[in-house]
Amino acid sequence: MNTTNTSDVQAVEQLAVSGNRLKGEIAKVIVGQDEVVMDVLISVFSRGHCLLVGVPGLAKTLLVNTIAQVLGLSYNRIQFTPDLMPSDITGTEILDETRQFRFIKGPLFANIILADEINRTPPKTQSALLEAMQEYAVTASGKRYPLEKPFFVLATQNPIEQEGTYPLPEAQLDRFMFNVLLDYPSFEEEVEVVKNTTSGREPVPGKILEAGQIIAFQELVRRVPVADNVMEYAVRLAGSTRPHSGLATETVNKYVSWGAGPRASQYLTVGAKCHAALKGKYSPDIEDVQYVAPGILRHRIVRNYKAEAEGVSVEQIIKNLL
Repeated sequence: MNTTNTSDVQAVEQLAVSGNRLKGEIAKVIVGQDEVVMDVLISVFSRGHCLLVGVPGLAKTLLVNTIAQVLGLSYNRIQFTPDLMPSDITGTEILDETRQFRFIKGPLFANIILADEINRTPPKTQSALLEAMQEYAVTASGKRYPLEKPFFVLATQNPIEQEGTYPLPEAQLDRFMFNVLLDYPSFEEEVEVVKNTTSGREPVPGKILEAGQIIAFQELVRRVPVADNVMEYAVRLAGSTRPHSGLATETVNKYVSWGAGPRASQYLTVGAKCHAALKGKYSPDIEDVQYVAPGILRHRIVRNYKAEAEGVSVEQIIKNLL
């Protein structure tokens, strides 16, 4: 985007206004979780996908449902279970009354997909979902069926019950732009939640955007200019997570076995662009990169045995890098 392009400058201002309106409507239903909402919105407008990690009861499903309503998009929830097959989510062919095979679309054919407890299903079904995330299409009986855009997957994981689960390999985790941690609400927020959910009052969020506007904003984010020093900072930050490389810090060499790949550099840059645009800025700075860095790097850094033995968390390693 050229800074003299008046239409793009106005579009950035519209995105910032729309972002504030979206957060206002979501806040009617979701109490607190401001950073989580911001990360999800950045994922949507950056054409990324999001992995939510939190214990049960933190309104993950309600958050996705609310976001689908305010964005004016179709929404499907898929509850992942150990017996779920790929055809259960992608769809299957049936023999109709005319003796012809007809494809029946599965729940993946929606704009927003909530993949609830994605680590509860076998790798075969996980890979069918991840193919859709990467290719924006599903393959059934040798035929390719494109998915309607915008297409956005928000997957959830329960961090405490790990028996009988199929954890996502690092290569699959890398397909997610953000890994967002949901924490318990504060005392005041929990009082507000209880007050809202036990009074019989059901707030209804209004629709702010439509599919065409979201696609236009996604294209706008890609056109946002970024200074060379900011892009180089993003690449250097991702490179510094790779042990025994020229950019690695002493902490990384000591505690990390694998670092973030080039996709992290791409997401850091586009995420910073989107965060800046949502704040009404026409170009990102280093602070925008630092804002999106924890959610983007969290699932791309693999600690070694020494880090686990000494209790050094990924969060501490990222904090040290920033």
